[in-house]
Amino acid sequence: MDYRIEVITLPVTDVDRALEFYTTQAGFTLDVDYHPTKDFRVVQLTPPGSACSIQFGIGLTDAEPGSACTTYLVVPDIEAAHRELTARGLSTTPIRHKKSPDTWQGDYLPGTDPTHRDYASFLDFTDPDGNTWTIQERDHPTP
Repeated sequence: MDYRIEVITLPVTDVDRALEFYTTQAGFTLDVDYHPTKDFRVVQLTPPGSACSIQFGIGLTDAEPGSACTTYLVVPDIEAAHRELTARGLSTTPIRHKKSPDTWQGDYLPGTDPTHRDYASFLDFTDPDGNTWTIQERDHPTP
């Protein structure tokens, strides 16, 4: 039996502001914006290439806006992802990498891992409500 994560619900204060942020700056694709009543709305978006979507809206969660922390996105080229996101106007942290991936204890050095080891390079961004995201490099194409 497979158990796949299909959708992650994010708590937001302003649905339209979040929709604008995730489509324009983060580059997610709008899948659905369902708003049958003033008390219920579901907006679902999917990051490029992802099988898992996010949703937010009205009447979906009682979680505090900004409480979704460190949701991961994985990319094959973190430098290209950084260029793409910042070109869209998204503010990110600088790229960082694990100081010593084999004996890592939470310490980082600036920049991309020199050999592009899987799970070694990261950057972060935050949505307008304070929900945080981490982008991690994996499966970097080898020359």
